[in-house]
Amino acid sequence: MWKVSTVTQKTDQCLGEWIDREALAEAMIPLIGQLYRNNNVVTSIYGRGLIKRSVIGILKVHRFARQIDDAELSVHDTFPILQVLSTLELGAASVDLGRMAVKFKQEGNGRSIEQFVREELAEVVGKQGGEKREGTDVVLYGFGRIGRLLARIMIEKSGGGEGLRLRAIVVRKGAENDLVKRASLLRRDSVHGPFNGTITIDEENNTILANGNLIQVIYSNDPTSVDYTAYGIKDAIVVDNTGKWRDAEGLGQHLKCPGVARVLLTAPGKGEIKNIVHGINHGLITGEDKILSAASCTTNAIVPVLKAVYDKFGIAHGHVETVHSYTNDQNLIDNFHKGDRRGRSAALNMVITETGAATAAAKALPVLKGKLTGNAIRVPTPNVSMAILNLTLEKATSRDEINEYLRHMALHSELHKQIDFTNSPEVVSTDFVGSRHAGVVDAEATICNDNRVVLYVWYDNEFGYSCQVVRVLEDVAGVNPLSFPR
Repeated sequence: MWKVSTVTQKTDQCLGEWIDREALAEAMIPLIGQLYRNNNVVTSIYGRGLIKRSVIGILKVHRFARQIDDAELSVHDTFPILQVLSTLELGAASVDLGRMAVKFKQEGNGRSIEQFVREELAEVVGKQGGEKREGTDVVLYGFGRIGRLLARIMIEKSGGGEGLRLRAIVVRKGAENDLVKRASLLRRDSVHGPFNGTITIDEENNTILANGNLIQVIYSNDPTSVDYTAYGIKDAIVVDNTGKWRDAEGLGQHLKCPGVARVLLTAPGKGEIKNIVHGINHGLITGEDKILSAASCTTNAIVPVLKAVYDKFGIAHGHVETVHSYTNDQNLIDNFHKGDRRGRSAALNMVITETGAATAAAKALPVLKGKLTGNAIRVPTPNVSMAILNLTLEKATSRDEINEYLRHMALHSELHKQIDFTNSPEVVSTDFVGSRHAGVVDAEATICNDNRVVLYVWYDNEFGYSCQVVRVLEDVAGVNPLSFPR
């Protein structure tokens, strides 16, 4: 047994170390905020944003790093990098402090932190205010689950107003107190918690003021009837969240409205509409594209992982089974529904249904055409789903090899914003509520036998997908900042 004096020393040491880390995290908060507001620099740690986090939130993000890098990241490693960033008069950028700290340890080669950071971010050093531009107006057509989360993300990322600017939402009027109810649904969310900020409504002018963002609420039953220029909106991107129209003809109705330049659908598009999964084929977006689709939540979750696996091991064929939370399309209790099985109570049943994810995956990643089948099971949870990828590879591998490869892809590849990684044996679905990644590989669940592998990929089918939609929006608007480290 330890002596009492030893225990006391250990107790004092642990508390002292905690207080030290707490003080550094506290000192990080104003630097993070100033970089965001003054420079449009967004900071994160392994894809987890730091803006508006509390002291404890910052420390928890550092600790979470051990899930994917086998070691807890120290604020002693990230704080000096943040200090240097605040002195470089940076232009707009996205900087991952966790990946920067790791890269400095591996590739510093005797340089000081200041030398390393200055050279790593040379493209934006001294560019503060050098590319002043007006923000791009965005209109949300529909204000359901995805619409409200898109609003939250765009408000959070509004910065100095040079990026995406949420100017309006368009809905059908549901009641005389419609505006109050819309604002309340933005303010409170049973799954994602309260809105992080303040919301004020102006019923006379039909506006919602959220963290300084003035949002016009427009009531309309017809997508062709709105004159957006009457509200000072111009060259806007309309994000259609209704799912009512999925082809060029239907979505093209938005383009007939004054003030609209482009349309983005938050569902799989039909016909010749490009289905974009950011990180995979966003390079296909051109200035000539007036209508685009951000595909589906499941397609966004599986395609980055499938591409990573295909690039290293090849895929002969496979099956995708989606275990998906129920959606508003289903009935709470048994009632008539035009779809098969979906009329049965979503809260009481597992419901087998179809998914177009396998077909849509081939649209985003043509090398998979004809190689995948897919099906879905809706389950009684309100959010977070899982894709089970049962694959036959062209090359044999082992469980350790494929897990280590996917961990590397989550840390160091161009898909690090899409693919996340966890090796905890204790995680369950609610642990992934609020994940900003398209999908999270659960390494503990991986099964491998020669060239047969089964991968389990968690995804927040609401928030993670909405983050992917915003990334597409930023590309369409040309406001997606450079990401560092390269």
